[in-house]
Amino acid sequence: MPPGHYALKQIFSRSAIIAWSHRSRFRLARQLLEPHKGERLLDYGCGDGTLLAEVADLFPDAIGADPDVAQIEDCRRRFSGTISFATMRELGDAAHDHAYDVVTCMEVLEHCLDYDLEKAIRDLYRLVAPGGTVIISVPIEIGPALLGKHVMRTLAGWRSIGDYKHRERYTLAEVCRMMFATERTAISRPVHLNSQGPFHVHKGFNWRMLRTELGSTFDVRETHFSPFDRFDGLLSSQAWFVCRRA
Repeated sequence: MPPGHYALKQIFSRSAIIAWSHRSRFRLARQLLEPHKGERLLDYGCGDGTLLAEVADLFPDAIGADPDVAQIEDCRRRFSGTISFATMRELGDAAHDHAYDVVTCMEVLEHCLDYDLEKAIRDLYRLVAPGGTVIISVPIEIGPALLGKHVMRTLAGWRSIGDYKHRERYTLAEVCRMMFATERTAISRPVHLNSQGPFHVHKGFNWRMLRTELGSTFDVRETHFSPFDRFDGLLSSQAWFVCRRA
């Protein structure tokens, strides 16, 4: 099947480093999901369905959901009924409550405004079965990774790769603050608007703060990083949380 637009921007990027980073992300996603082979899977915020395509052999009973109705229609067309998809409105039906053994949520929560983040976390808790697993990935936008990403986005923007010409701008004070961020560090986050409503870009996102917030709802059992699953994420681009529903 043809790749979706996120896959074209990320794992098939003309930038070898960007492509390598995102391929590493999907490899780690598969690795974390393999112990749950055969369970019922929901990908919350599935985008163009790339993750579900990558693990289709492990999860014959899987569904993807996204707030973008046009995106869901495109997934249904490209996957031709081999994988099920639903809109977020459809996912609100009580039939989905506690219906999934494992729920993934990749590169979604960093875009949520505070109210939407609280709602998304409640949704994840509602959808996963008691004792089930929620696997979340978010970008690392603090520490040395922030500088590395900013350089790569700048170079990609100069080469007209994807939409990186619209990258975020930081003041020197903001860079210094986020370089040494703790779980309480925050800067002002720009708010943008699209057809789904207001959203944040990556600027100012703090994965440590999110992990603390998740801990008030879930048992956060593991933290991983990609592409290097070590050094507490200092040299990586994504953070991962493996959570258990109490």
